[in-house]
Amino acid sequence: MPRSTTDPSAPLSSAEAAEAAFYEALQAGDVEAAMRVWAEDEEPVCVHPGGARLVGVAAIRASYEQLLGSGPLPIVPECALRTVTLGCAVHSVVERVQLPLEGLPAFTCVLATNVYLRTPQGWRLVLHHASPGTVDEANALLAQSDRLH
Repeated sequence: MPRSTTDPSAPLSSAEAAEAAFYEALQAGDVEAAMRVWAEDEEPVCVHPGGARLVGVAAIRASYEQLLGSGPLPIVPECALRTVTLGCAVHSVVERVQLPLEGLPAFTCVLATNVYLRTPQGWRLVLHHASPGTVDEANALLAQSDRLH
């Protein structure tokens, strides 16, 4: 995954850069950095696993303040499938989420769709829709991570 820019005010030059910045912000527990990726000129939508549909920047910000209030979210996007046009990109990812189990490396997976639009401010997130993954998907990720490349 491409690294995000070190200048938080710089436009995100691609949907991949926006996605990298989004997940880096979650991994760092940084609400402000996560919100810089969201489009402000549109009416963005966010659905967390098992959650309600959140519409608008204020509702999305409140949800990330709550989610990140306890600290960083150990989420790593994997198995990305991308469709990109001149002004829109749709990314389907499997998010590997580390679970806090006493001394045991455990994780679950979440299926997410991220939609990015090219705006005058660069690529911005307009939709993040996440659903719980299945046991089969988690096992596939586990098998993939056990392979040596």
